[in-house]
This record gives sequence, C-alpha cells and structure tokens, in this order.
Amino acid sequence: MSASPACRAWDHAPAAVPGVGRRIANTIPSMADTAAADEVLALCRDRGVEMLVEGGAGYPPLLGRISDPPGLLFARGSIKPCDALAIAIVGSRHATAYGRRIAWQLAGGLARAGYTIVSGLARGIDAAAHRGAIDACGRTLAVLGSGVLNIYPPEHADLALEVMAHGALLGEAPPLAFPQPGCFPQRNRIVSGLSLGVIVVEAAERSGALITARLAGEQGREVFAVPGPIDARLSRGCHQLIRDGARLVQGIDDVLDELGPLCEATPAADGRRVHAPAELRLDDIERRVLAAFDGEADGATRAAAIDDVVAASGLATSQVLATLGVLEMRRILRRLPGNRVERM
Repeated sequence: MSASPACRAWDHAPAAVPGVGRRIANTIPSMADTAAADEVLALCRDRGVEMLVEGGAGYPPLLGRISDPPGLLFARGSIKPCDALAIAIVGSRHATAYGRRIAWQLAGGLARAGYTIVSGLARGIDAAAHRGAIDACGRTLAVLGSGVLNIYPPEHADLALEVMAHGALLGEAPPLAFPQPGCFPQRNRIVSGLSLGVIVVEAAERSGALITARLAGEQGREVFAVPGPIDARLSRGCHQLIRDGARLVQGIDDVLDELGPLCEATPAADGRRVHAPAELRLDDIERRVLAAFDGEADGATRAAAIDDVVAASGLATSQVLATLGVLEMRRILRRLPGNRVERM
C-alpha cells in the first residue's frame, strides 16, 4: 500500500527545518524504530537507569524553564528537590594546580553552605569540583556528553560511582552512547540550565567553559569568573568574562551575595523551605525572625507588622530591628509603609 500524502509530506519535512541538513533529515525516520526503543527501556530497567521526562515527576524544574530543555533525561543515582539550589563549576580540562585547588575549595565551601555542585565529569576543573563537593559531604550532579552507562573519560569511572552516591549522573544520550564531539557543547546547556549560576575557573579564550557561560547568560543565570595571572593562557577566558560583566570571584561570599530570590520556594537539604539562596547562611536568630513571615504549609508568605514579628519571634525589639536590617541588606526582606515588612 502506498504512503499517504501526509506521510510523504513528513518524509521531506525535517529537511525544511532551519539547521537540519539532508543527512540528518534522512536519519530521523530511523529514530522511530520501536525495537531499538524497547531495547533501551529494557536496558534501563536492568541497569537501574531512571528516565526523567520533561514536565514529569522528578524532572529538574529549573532545567524545564530553559528555552530548549531535553525532552528526556537518563539518570543514575538520585535527584532531590534540594538540587534546585545548585551552582555549576566549569573550566579547563588542562587545569593548573592553582585552578584545581580553587575549584575544589569553592565546591567544598558552596556544598557546606547547602548548594549542589553541577559539572561535567571532565578532566581538570570538573573533576576537582565534583571531588570538592564529595569531600565536603555535599551533593553533586554530573552531566555527561556520553551515555550514563558509558563513562567518559574512562579513568573517571570511580569518580562517577562517588558522584552517584552523592547525587546523580545525567545525560540525554542513550545510556550506552559513545561520546561525540558535538555532544559536549550540547550538554553544556544542561549544566547551566540545572544551576542558579555558573562559575568559570580557568578557561582559554576559546573553550567549552565559555560556551557554558554564554548559555548561562542567555538562560538568565548568574555568571561568575575566577581571575588568574594576567600572562596565563588559561586566565584569558575568565578575564574576558569579567571584562564583559561577569562577577569576579575571590571566595564563596562573592557567589552567595549575588544570587537573588528564587522563582519559587525550594526545600533545602535540611528540610527548610528557602525563598532566596542567602537564607542558607542565616544564624539561629535570623531564622527565628524570618519564620514570622512564613505562611501555611503551602509555603506562602505574607507581609507582617514589625510588632507581630517581635511577638512571633520571642526576641527583644532591639534584636528584631537589628536583624530586620541585616535581612533587608541581604535582599531577603523589604520594608513597606506602615512599619510592615515582607519577604522579597
């Protein structure tokens, strides 16, 4: 039986899409091979690989907000709601000892503050970032350019197991896929898409880390860069980013102070719901004052009179007023007319 006009039209439709050439268009019909799909499904069941569908349960909500989220993510390990509080750390595969040390320190400090560290499991800066988070007993996510059952580079197989124990391996390629050069720039949008901001530690003038930084800017994420010696090749990319407006990073405070309110309240690793990353750094008194603004179980917040905050916190008026000033400077609260305050 001959194909219908609609089917014949579809045969030529992919080639009409901008950026899709004839060779790619010719491979698209083969992707509908249900036998191959059944094999992938069976493999995932047998090897413990979870499939996360865009918009479905377990799919990272922050990633779903970018313009081109992957429709399907393969995952080994666990993704938790607290992973929405994530920072990416990326940089050169040929990192210096200085770069590896700074990436490890930043990752450890941010992990201890309650952030999940995202990177790409590559040699150099990526590996140092994952290890920094793991050594700090924090969480980390690795986005692969290969399949999650085909670890690349192969010498990071043990690191991949550690990442799974502290987070997850993620990828959009089929689980056994080999790494292809074009897959790595493509996966960079996932690295930045999972994160509130991206820190670049050592990058040449043309590097994948700069691609990730550019994508982060396009996605509305914060971009940070670590400076280095002015005569070092691997510092040129970072200095270029700083010149173009990226935040210069000398320590984790430079990162924490820059991150603004979240799109929605997010559970932290300790179970608290936070509305801004700065809340992860509050002491006990600041948390007591902030708790006066919490609504019901749905996480809603409301404005409150200062007298009500004093009564709810059980603290002295002078303590509450001083604490409100600190929280306002950290962009967690804002003053309203009539001696009222609300969360930002």
